Amino acid sequence: MRVDKRKVALIGTGMVGMSYAYAMLNQSVCDEMVLIDVNKKRAEGEAMDLNHGLAFAPSNMKIFAGEYEDCEDADIVVICAGVAQKEGETRLDLLKRNAEVFRSIIDPVTASGFNGIFLVATNPVDIMTRITCDLSGFNPRRVLGTGTTLDTARLRYLLGGYLKADPRNVHAYVIGEHGDSEFVPWSQAMLATKPISDLCGEVGTRKVCQEDLDQISEEVRGAAYRIIEAKQATYYGIGMAMTRITKAILGDEHSVLTVSAMLKGEYGQSNVFAGVPCIINKNGIQSVLTLSLTEQELARFADSCDTLRESYEGIL
Repeated sequence: MRVDKRKVALIGTGMVGMSYAYAMLNQSVCDEMVLIDVNKKRAEGEAMDLNHGLAFAPSNMKIFAGEYEDCEDADIVVICAGVAQKEGETRLDLLKRNAEVFRSIIDPVTASGFNGIFLVATNPVDIMTRITCDLSGFNPRRVLGTGTTLDTARLRYLLGGYLKADPRNVHAYVIGEHGDSEFVPWSQAMLATKPISDLCGEVGTRKVCQEDLDQISEEVRGAAYRIIEAKQATYYGIGMAMTRITKAILGDEHSVLTVSAMLKGEYGQSNVFAGVPCIINKNGIQSVLTLSLTEQELARFADSCDTLRESYEGIL
């Protein structure tokens, strides 16, 4: 990976894609960003709009509308293209519609000579990431999805409010499908280095109880549906989550993020993409971290993976 020109190719200039692009510009994450969309005129307009804000950005960035051949020397290809989730529609309901979209994207990207890392945000993200891996033929460690990165951020935000603590000092994860079968392994949740489960029943600044934690878990799982009901789509949060993942890759950070990754025996699961804590560096996924889940949590994770497998097999 070159260090003198960090290049990102963004495919899909809808609200999610442009929330990502806007966050990328404001955080000065890369040096060059090409916007690609089936609606070339829209991509041109978005590039123009972003360029007009360069004078107020922390550093310079080359932003332009391009074609698939511009992916050739990109470090990361970020895919946000796809049809939007409708009100009341589950992420898995999107599967067949978005699978067709991806077939028209991956071939020209790989044909360009692209040899970097794929980052997928399109829902249902775990399955779309697997489709990207299959169609591209890339090493699975160089194909990752946003997974439960945003869900984990939502969880920490809500837990921080509940515990009256800075969310950055809350260490907890949402794992499994980015969707209805995702869950929180509470055995692994901590405030600083103290297990949150140990706080249940304690009398301090507030009393922690498992019922409240379960309610927080439900709030996290249903957050996207509530946002869609209120404003028809979600995009700011996921745009910032994608930016965080991109920073971890381009900065070779070795950061731990809950991305959608191919499992190869971890948690007793194989041949499925699911949201799990991973170490992210310039090569994509360095490794999957295996949490010490309880038997009940392992069973829930297995159920979530089975849901993803069944959905994927439904389109074969």
